Amino acid sequence: MYKLVAIDLDGTLLNSYGEVSEENKKAIKVASQKNVNLVLASGRPIMSVKNLSNELGTSNYIICGNGAITYDIQKEEIIYNKFLEKNKVLQIIKICEENSIYYNVYTEDTILTKSLNFNTLFYNQENANKPDDKRTNISIVQDIYKYVEENEKNYLKITVCDNDKIIFDSIIKKLRNIKNVDVLDVAHMSRKMIKDGTDDVEINYYYTEITNVNVDKWGALENLSQKLGIQREEIIAIGDNVNDKEMVQNAGLGIMMGNSAPYIKEVADVVVSDNDNNGVAEALNKYIN
Repeated sequence: MYKLVAIDLDGTLLNSYGEVSEENKKAIKVASQKNVNLVLASGRPIMSVKNLSNELGTSNYIICGNGAITYDIQKEEIIYNKFLEKNKVLQIIKICEENSIYYNVYTEDTILTKSLNFNTLFYNQENANKPDDKRTNISIVQDIYKYVEENEKNYLKITVCDNDKIIFDSIIKKLRNIKNVDVLDVAHMSRKMIKDGTDDVEINYYYTEITNVNVDKWGALENLSQKLGIQREEIIAIGDNVNDKEMVQNAGLGIMMGNSAPYIKEVADVVVSDNDNNGVAEALNKYIN
């Protein structure tokens, strides 16, 4: 019997427009009534994940920043963390600035960016359909290096994006020279959809995410499962991307989405329908409901 289900957001529970389908909502509601801990596990900051968890009525815990944080919603406190050191954040920003490449810095509650593009453009579009208190907080800061230097914040990760593979790969090589950080190895483009009036516009870009060393969703999930007295064999993990790899590999049942890249699907026990065709509902209905 499975007692905990960890569900990724972007590309998994959320469709290409950043929405949760009615079928997925229904499956989550039914599963939550069966004494199963449903834990949203995302790369997003706390408030973005917390708001969605509250809206869906999932469990008391969320995992944010790709495993940098586990947050107890009821107690409103961080119960596990592996933050990026400030000097590492500044080092990464310096490389990005010197090479004129787009990046965002994620604090526990805000995404710092110089302009809306790539991932923040998608989040901004997503925000347009939400009330103020449920939006992903995006702060436009012209001098991010100075902001980080002058402010004491907890930093989850840095995302680096570009639509030119040659430029992107050259930055990745430089970032990998930084000690005691993990640079996510993503070999495919991210594809998201936004609305421009009545038109659908696809956003495509290469990206990587940089966290403290040994940060991943499984590390946070394993820590949480130990607190809850849940065994590895009693855990289901559902994801679609490289940042879900460890939790899908290590869970009792690892599920990847149909929209996952072929090399990512290889680590899964099961592959379900894609995120635009209710893959999460398919998994929950089969293994929980």
